Amino acid sequence: MTVSEAKQWNRRELIGGIALLAAAIGVPAAVVSLSALSADDAPTDRQRAIITAASQHVIPRTATPGAGDVGVGDFVILALAHGLDGTRAPSGAAGMPQLARFQRPDGSLRFLDWLEDALDARGRSDWLARKPAEQSAALARLDAEAFAQGADKHPWRALKALILTGYYTSQAGGSRELRYVLDPGRFDPDLPLAPHTPAFSSDWSAVDFG
Repeated sequence: MTVSEAKQWNRRELIGGIALLAAAIGVPAAVVSLSALSADDAPTDRQRAIITAASQHVIPRTATPGAGDVGVGDFVILALAHGLDGTRAPSGAAGMPQLARFQRPDGSLRFLDWLEDALDARGRSDWLARKPAEQSAALARLDAEAFAQGADKHPWRALKALILTGYYTSQAGGSRELRYVLDPGRFDPDLPLAPHTPAFSSDWSAVDFG
């Protein structure tokens, strides 16, 4: 490994560490600087706006802030730069030849380039310029494709998983959207549960019980 390669790798480790720290302590990802990203990982302003808007559509604002509101788009950018959830592994474009033009020389996928192209195609040109309802409809079509039978390696699955991770490890997602109880807390063998009882963010799986 050359000195320049070592510096680049150390920078990527630092970026990933910042992203993970932000997730662990619930700091909104928007406050984490993107200035340390390498040129290969840095998004364009438009791509940053797209992932922010897409995050907001996945988890919109209700009684709590939406994913775009808390900066999940920036979390996703940093997570991709660090390769969280295997996003820097070879993409397997042999099974999805339409991905080949978005691959890096090492076989990994340029997810933000792909998302920009995919949403523009489904939004019939400029996805960002569409009305919110039209944006949502285009994203819904993409989501349906990604979760159709046999689409296990669809890129949107990885991006959506990172959006959910970013949101539910943020302050709003982890303590307002979900319920937070500091462990070890009090042991209650029987808890009343209703169909819409929020999950506990302090439960490692963060899923509904019952």
